Amino acid sequence: VQLQASGGGVVQAGDSLRLSCAASGRTFSNYHVGWFRQAPGKDRDFLAGINWSGDSTYYGDSVKGRFTISRDNAKNTAYLQMNSPKPEDTAVYYCAAEERWRGSSSSPDYDYWGQGTQVTVSS
Repeated sequence: VQLQASGGGVVQAGDSLRLSCAASGRTFSNYHVGWFRQAPGKDRDFLAGINWSGDSTYYGDSVKGRFTISRDNAKNTAYLQMNSPKPEDTAVYYCAAEERWRGSSSSPDYDYWGQGTQVTVSS
């Protein structure tokens, strides 16, 4: 499966932004999806995961309560809704897919990765 993240840009702190992850090549509903981010000089950080059907989600502590992951299998797209972003949320954001549901927050467990999209949150 090929993944393409989009929707990044410059946003004011406290505003909202929605990232999209468009899938192609294989049946999207066969895959579980995760969102990660990486800031310069830092490790890749897990943000959120969602199972194939969308009825199970989990979040990293840094975004719990502020970001929401969802998916629309009919559109072959997953989303990350970013509410109340902060300057420390500035990073390149990546979506990833795994074939076997692990409920994992570890990037090596994900099999496919999209190109990232830059998000810059200004204060």
